[in-house]
Amino acid sequence: MSTFIAAFVVLLLFFLLMSIGYLIKRKAVEGSCGGLGVLGIEKACDCDDPCDKRKRRMAAEEARREKLTKDRII
Repeated sequence: MSTFIAAFVVLLLFFLLMSIGYLIKRKAVEGSCGGLGVLGIEKACDCDDPCDKRKRRMAAEEARREKLTKDRII
């Protein structure tokens, strides 16, 4: 019984550490091959026009990229 409890505690600790990592980085979990981005697929759905939430996220990413380029020292 103590082995089961120890294994359960280790598993819970593992999930807790994974969730803390996700909360800090805000990055989706990817496989070792890099996911759909490696294939050149920007989104998982087949629609031509992205939803409003995706458009806002893309605009924020572009603004961040422009700011980093503008504020670059070297």
